[in-house]
Amino acid sequence: MQSTLSKESNLIEFSVPSSPHQTYKVGVRRKTRQVNVGGILVGGNAPISVQTMTKTKTSDVDGTVRQILDATEAGCDIVRVTVNDKEAADAIGEIVKRSPVPIVADIHFNHVFALKAIEGNVAKVRLNPGNIGSRDRIEQVLTEAKKKGIPIRIGVNSGSLEEDILEKHGYPTPEALYESAMRHVEICEDFGFHDVIISVKSTDVKLMIEAYRLVAQRTDIPLHLGVTEAGTTRVGTIKSAVGIGALLAEGIGDTIRVSLTDEPVKEVEVGKEILRSLSLASRNVELIACPTCGRLEVDLFGIMAQLEEKLAGVKKPVKIAVLGCVVNGPGEASEADIGIAAGKGVAILYRKGEVIKRVKEEEIVSTILEEVEKFQPS
Repeated sequence: MQSTLSKESNLIEFSVPSSPHQTYKVGVRRKTRQVNVGGILVGGNAPISVQTMTKTKTSDVDGTVRQILDATEAGCDIVRVTVNDKEAADAIGEIVKRSPVPIVADIHFNHVFALKAIEGNVAKVRLNPGNIGSRDRIEQVLTEAKKKGIPIRIGVNSGSLEEDILEKHGYPTPEALYESAMRHVEICEDFGFHDVIISVKSTDVKLMIEAYRLVAQRTDIPLHLGVTEAGTTRVGTIKSAVGIGALLAEGIGDTIRVSLTDEPVKEVEVGKEILRSLSLASRNVELIACPTCGRLEVDLFGIMAQLEEKLAGVKKPVKIAVLGCVVNGPGEASEADIGIAAGKGVAILYRKGEVIKRVKEEEIVSTILEEVEKFQPS
């Protein structure tokens, strides 16, 4: 991949090997059609939404709703729920009624479950139309979804490509993922159904990035970003941040889901942080601290642990910097909303770049908490 600096826009432009005539400008959002998912707009310059998926048995309505409520509290916008058997199909309507956020029904192969989910007023259906059987079955599902204004998310994974596409390309490639997605889009369009979102996920981050770039280049369809089966929290967070973050930085992506072998809340937290790191979502509390070295003069590890615990539920968009020495401390601290530059047993408190007072080391945590309480966003 080559990059150049555009003199006209002063933005970095990337030339993509698989689509050499396409450039992506950092900070310039790709223009797409807009899809309404239960009141959450996706695409068309709408804010990028964060999704997760419940990990409970869907038939356990109370347990599933609890996970939805926890995810919502963490900042989730849309929650996907599997509808994989009759018990799940019977439960989905009640889950929708009790959910404070739009619910997506995850359907594989069974058109009856799709119809039941639509009857239960889900906000979106994750379904590949070509996988649910006869033309008549496809028409039934798309007709009912269209009647209710329920969009379809076409989800293609590198691990489940159609046999003929895999045989044609030899192995999963960006072009193969694109071709599979467009096959299902064309089926929808044959029935006059255009309310679609696409995902082209892979466990291979590079493959996932290139596949999404192809779809972005060739269509105006909103994109659901994700690295599928990303893994445990540590590895999955890294892979998701690289894959999703790279695309978002190029202006590609309209809704995201971080897939982790962990609770839905953790997926939401990572997804929100990816957006925040690119200034694509407003921050709550942002804690910044130096990595520490031999110049450290205070118990920074203890101070930060206390602040993380005590500020966990605070929703104010406040940037707090706590620096443990006098070398970089004053400069870094003065750039935050609330800053601490510590020396030996004492620290300087900064408020929006201005020196406020000196505080003792044992007063740092309480002083910051008082400043957060008084903080008013500008």
